[in-house]
Amino acid sequence: MSLQPLTAVNCSSLLQPGCSLLQLDGDIFLFGQKGWPRRSCPTGVFGVRLKHGELKLRPISFSNDSCYLPPLRCPAVTRLEPHDGHPEGYLIHGGRTPNNEISSSLYLLTLDSRGCNRKVTLRCQERELVGEQPGPRYGHTLSMVQSLGKRACVVFGGRSYMPAGERSTENWNSVVDCPPQVFIIDLEFGCCSAHTLPELTDGQSFHLALARDDYVYFLGGHTLSSDSRPPRVFCLRVELLQGSPLLSCKHLDTGLSISSAIATRVGPSHEYIILGGYQSETQKRMECSSVVLDDSGISIEPREAPQWTGEISHSHTWFGGSLGEGSALIGVPSEGRPAPPEAHYFYQVCFQKEGEGEGEDGNQGCSQESTDFEDSAPLEDSEELYFGREPHELEDSSEGEGDTYNEEDEEDETQTGYWVKCCLGCQVDPNTWEPYYSTELLRPAMIYCSKGEGGHWVHAQCMELTEGLLVRLSQGNGKYFCLDHGGLPHQEMTPPRQVLSLKRSPMKPQHRKGPMMPKMTPAKKRFFRRLFE
Repeated sequence: MSLQPLTAVNCSSLLQPGCSLLQLDGDIFLFGQKGWPRRSCPTGVFGVRLKHGELKLRPISFSNDSCYLPPLRCPAVTRLEPHDGHPEGYLIHGGRTPNNEISSSLYLLTLDSRGCNRKVTLRCQERELVGEQPGPRYGHTLSMVQSLGKRACVVFGGRSYMPAGERSTENWNSVVDCPPQVFIIDLEFGCCSAHTLPELTDGQSFHLALARDDYVYFLGGHTLSSDSRPPRVFCLRVELLQGSPLLSCKHLDTGLSISSAIATRVGPSHEYIILGGYQSETQKRMECSSVVLDDSGISIEPREAPQWTGEISHSHTWFGGSLGEGSALIGVPSEGRPAPPEAHYFYQVCFQKEGEGEGEDGNQGCSQESTDFEDSAPLEDSEELYFGREPHELEDSSEGEGDTYNEEDEEDETQTGYWVKCCLGCQVDPNTWEPYYSTELLRPAMIYCSKGEGGHWVHAQCMELTEGLLVRLSQGNGKYFCLDHGGLPHQEMTPPRQVLSLKRSPMKPQHRKGPMMPKMTPAKKRFFRRLFE
C-alpha cells in the first residue's frame, strides 16, 4: 500500500469532479471533460500516462463512423467483457451535458484501431432503446449481469430535473431523486423493462454497484429527500428467463454510509477496495474497506488506509477513479493564498503488491467518482483542433515496440505546444491571441503538416486557411502540407475545384426578315378575333 504524489503536466485543469476513468485494452482513458463537438478530433476522451511521478494526458481520436459523444459528467459507466465475437468496451448511460442538460442516451465505446506507436483510435456508437426506457439522469449506476447464458444491463438510481409540470422559474434547475425503479436492458435487441420492488422505497444516487454473475449489490448512496446516507446494502438478483426477467431483492444488515466513493478491484477474484467518498455533507470518509463477493454473498471488512497527506486531510472535497487492479487516482483542489498555479493536487493510491493482479478479469465495479456538486461550473468545449495521423501513416515504426509504451513516441511538447513558432512567418502570439475561427475557444487551431521527418504542427491562421477548408481537411484522410512545404496547390486528395461551363447564347441576327409573331393556341386566336370584331 502506497500513496504517491503526481505532477500533472499541462493538464491539471482537465481533471475535475465528474470525470470517469476507463481501462480498455491495457490503457487508461479519461472521459467526461472538455470535448470538441462534431469534429473528427477528440470529444472529451484522453489517454492517461503515469510515468516517473508525472501525469500526462494525450488526446484520443475517433473513427469516421463514430457518433458524437458529448462530455458527460457523472454518467453511469460499466465494463463490457468480450462476448460472442464482440470486443471489450464500455457502456455509458446518462450524465450531464456541457449545457447542463441531462442525457438519457446509451453509448458503446470500443477500440477501433491501434498504430505502431500505440496511437489509439476509438469508436463510439449510440444504442437505440425501445420499451420502458430509463429517463434522463445522472449519479446512477449501470451494471452487467449474466444468467442462463445471457447477459443484460441493470440501471438503478440517479437524479434528474423535476417533472415538467412541477417546474417553475424559481425551481427550474432543481433536481430530485429518480423513482426507485430497476431497469433491465437487453443489449442484443435494445429492449428495456422497468421493475418496481417493495424493498426499494427511496431513491438513491452516487452509490456503488458491484456485480457478480446474476447478483448486483448496491452500497451506500445519498437520498436527496431525507438528505441522508443510510448504511445499507441491497442485494438484487436478476434471472434472465425466457420472455421476461425475474427480479428479487433483499435488504442486508451490513452496509456502508458513503456516497461518491471509488471502487477498485484487487486480484483475480471479486475483491474490491472502497476508498474516498463522503460520510456527510461536510465530512469525508477517510477509512478504507475491503469488499468480497463470493457464493455466500458479500462481506465487508475494514482495511488500513494510506497515510493521507495534509492536502488530502484538510480539503473539503476530493474525487477520482480506478486506475486498474489495486490502484486509484485521487484529486483534491489546491487552496491557499496566493492561489497555487495548479488547480488540483493528484495522488496515486496502490493497494497491491508487486507481482499481484495477474488473472482473468471479473465484472468491473461501477463507481461514481464524483461528489454531488450542484453549483459546479459548466463544461467547456475543447480548447483545440487536433488532427492526428492515421494508423496507416505509422507503419514505418519498429514492430518490436508495438506492445510497450515508449516515451519517445509521444508528441514532443516543445514542438507541438502553442508557445512555439510553427513556421518561419508565424505571427501568432499565444499570450495576446484572439479567436480567429468560429470553432476556436481559448487557443488557436493547429493542423498537422506531413512534410519532413515526423512532420510538424502549424497554426491554421498562419497558413491562411478558410474555416471551410480547415474543417474539410480535418475530416479527410489526406496529407496536408504547409506553405513552407508546398502549400495548398500540392495537397493530396484535395477535392478538385468544380469549374462551371459557360453557357453561350446565340447572337441575335442583324436583319429580321419579318415581324416575330408569338405562338398562340387556336383558342387564343378565336378570343382575340372576337375581341377586335
